[in-house]
Amino acid sequence: MPLPTETASPFDIIVRALQWSVYCLVGLLSCGILFVQLQGLLSDYNPLKIFDVREEEPQVPCYFIFGDSLADNGNNNYRLTLAKSNYPPYGVDFPEGPTGRFTNDRLIVDIIAQLLGFEDFIPPFANLTGKDVLKGVDYASAASGILNETGTHLGDIISMNEQLENHLTTVSKIVRVLKDESAAKEYLGKCIYTIITGNDDYINNYFMPSYYNSSKVYSPRQFADVLAKQFSKQLETLYSYGARKVAIFGIGLIGEVPEMIARFGANSTAVEAAAGLLNKKLLPLIDNLNSQLTGAKFTYINTSGISITINATADHLDSTDPCCRMVPGEGTCVPGSIPCANRTEYAFYDGFHTTDVVNVIVAGRAYRKELSIDASPYDIYDLTQLK
Repeated sequence: MPLPTETASPFDIIVRALQWSVYCLVGLLSCGILFVQLQGLLSDYNPLKIFDVREEEPQVPCYFIFGDSLADNGNNNYRLTLAKSNYPPYGVDFPEGPTGRFTNDRLIVDIIAQLLGFEDFIPPFANLTGKDVLKGVDYASAASGILNETGTHLGDIISMNEQLENHLTTVSKIVRVLKDESAAKEYLGKCIYTIITGNDDYINNYFMPSYYNSSKVYSPRQFADVLAKQFSKQLETLYSYGARKVAIFGIGLIGEVPEMIARFGANSTAVEAAAGLLNKKLLPLIDNLNSQLTGAKFTYINTSGISITINATADHLDSTDPCCRMVPGEGTCVPGSIPCANRTEYAFYDGFHTTDVVNVIVAGRAYRKELSIDASPYDIYDLTQLK
C-alpha cells in the first residue's frame, strides 16, 4: 500500500494509521513464521563460502620469506641497484600498482600468504614498522643468491647471508614484543618459512664469466657442491634462529626463460643442466637436516618438476615471448612500456619472471601438492598441520 501523498483530513489520517498498523501486524506475524522456517535452512549457511573468503585466523601465526626476485616485494626499491621493478609496467594488475614485484600482479609468495589465510600480504623488511614483525617479514632481494658475490654487478643487493642477519634483527624484536625468549622461540617454531634462491647463482654469477670467475674455477658439479655446502650452513643458521617449518624451492627451468634463450640460444640447455645438479642435492640435504636437527620439518618444493607439468597441461600459454617489451640484454621490462593485453595467455611477464597465472599454479601446488613429485616430504599445508 503506497504512503498517502494527497492532502488528508485528521480523521483520514487516523483511519489510515490504523490500517497501516493492521498491515504491519499481519506482516510481522508472516515474517516471524517465515523467519522460523528459514532459520533452519540458514543455520549452516555462510555467505563468505560463496566467494571462498577466509573468515578464520591464519593457519600459522607468521610467515617469513627469503629469496631472490621471485620473492622480492620491494626490498630493492631504495637500494643502489639495477635489480628493481618499482615502475610500470610491473604491477599493472596489482591493486597498489608497481611495488617492486617482478610480475604483473602477485608473486608466488603473495599467493601462498593468501592460501595460509593472511588478510594482508607479508610486508618487505625495508618497510617494516612496529608489531608487523609478529605476522612475518619478506627479506627477499632481486639478483641475490646463496653466495655473497652473486648479483653484485647489478649494485647493492641483499645476499642470503644478509637476509639471515636481517631476520635475526626481527627475532630480537619479537623477543622484545613478547617479553619472553622461550615464548618467542615457541612462536617462531609455529611459523612457515619459504626460501626461493639459487637461481641467480647461475644466472647472475656462474654464467656471467665477464663479471665472475666461478665458471673458471669450478666445474658445474663442483659449483653445485659449493652452493649446497653453503646453503646447508644457511639453513642450519635459520634453524638456530627458531625456524622449524621451512619450504625450500628448487631452481626452476632457468634455461628455458626467454632472456637465457636470447643470450645462449641452443646452449641454454647447459644452464639448466648445471642448475639441475644443485636441485639433485637439495632433497638429500633436506632429509639429512631433518634427521640431524631436532624438530626440523624442512621440505623440498620441486619447482622444475611443477614447471614441466605446467608446460604439458597449460599449452595455451605462450611460453616463448614475454608479455612486456624487454630492455635488450637485461631481460626486464622497458620502463613505461605497454604490456600485452591478454596477460592470462602468457607464461612470462618479462625475460625471467612468470605472470600471475603461472604463479597461481606453482603456489597452489607448493601449498597442496597435485602430484607426489611436487613436494617432499611435505607440502606447505602439511607443514601447517604439524606440531
